[in-house]
Amino acid sequence: MDEFTAAAVASYDRFMGRYAVGLAPKLADAVGVAAGMRVVDVGCGPGGLTTELARRAGEQNVAGIDPAPGFAAACQERLPGADIREGVAEELPWDDGEFDAALSSLVVAFMTDADQGIREMARVTKPRGTVAACMWDFAGGGMTMIATFWRAARSLDPSLARGRTPTGGTEGDIAQRMRVVGLENVTESTIETSVDYAGFDDYWEPFTHGGGPSSGAYLAKLDADGRARLREACRALLPDGSFTLHARAWLAVGTAAG
Repeated sequence: MDEFTAAAVASYDRFMGRYAVGLAPKLADAVGVAAGMRVVDVGCGPGGLTTELARRAGEQNVAGIDPAPGFAAACQERLPGADIREGVAEELPWDDGEFDAALSSLVVAFMTDADQGIREMARVTKPRGTVAACMWDFAGGGMTMIATFWRAARSLDPSLARGRTPTGGTEGDIAQRMRVVGLENVTESTIETSVDYAGFDDYWEPFTHGGGPSSGAYLAKLDADGRARLREACRALLPDGSFTLHARAWLAVGTAAG
C-alpha cells in the first residue's frame, strides 16, 4: 500500500471506520452470519464489516467489493484469504445465487443507483438467502458526529440550505427499495453504536482531511477564518475533555425470492 493510500485509509478509519466497526457485529447478527456461510460485503471499504464477516464465516468464505482502488487494496491486505475486488454495487462481478447472504453497511447513499445496487445484491444471493443493508438515520439526526458539524455550520450561516436527505437516511427508504426489487419478508429496525473521543481534536481533525463527502467539501470551500470559526462553533457544542457520540442507523433485511 503506497503512502497516499495508507493516509486515506487511516483518515477513513478515524472518521467513519470506527463507527462501521461498531455496527458490524449487529449487522452480522441480524443476518445470522455463521461458520461456513458464503457472504459478500458490498461497498466493503477498508474492511470494517468484512473483517467481522471473516471472523464468523471464515476468510475463505468472504467476498467484498469497493469502487475505491485504495480501499479495496487495503481490505485485501487485511484479509488476504478473502475474495476482494474493485468495482461497483450496480454491476457485481459474481454469478447468480453465489452467496448465502449479501450485506452492505453505510453504502446505499453512495450508490449511483441504489435500486440497481440492491437488485444486484439480491441476484448474487441464493434463493431464500438474506440481503441486508443499513444507513444512518440522517433525517432523524441519528448520526451525531455529522449532525453536530452541520448544526455548527448553520449557527454561523443560517441561510445554509438543508440538502436532500441521502438515500437510505429516512425511515422505510431501504425497506421499500428492497420490496421494489422483489425481496420478500422485508423487515426494518434500527441498530446503534457509539464512539469514544479522546478530546475535541480527535473529533475535528478527520474533517480537515476530507472526512465525509459533503462536510469535507464544505470545509474545503471555507477560507482560513471560516474554518477557524466553524471549528470553534463545533467545539462549543461538544463537551470538554473526552466524550462519547452515539449513532443510529436504519437497517432493512429481506429474503431473496425462492
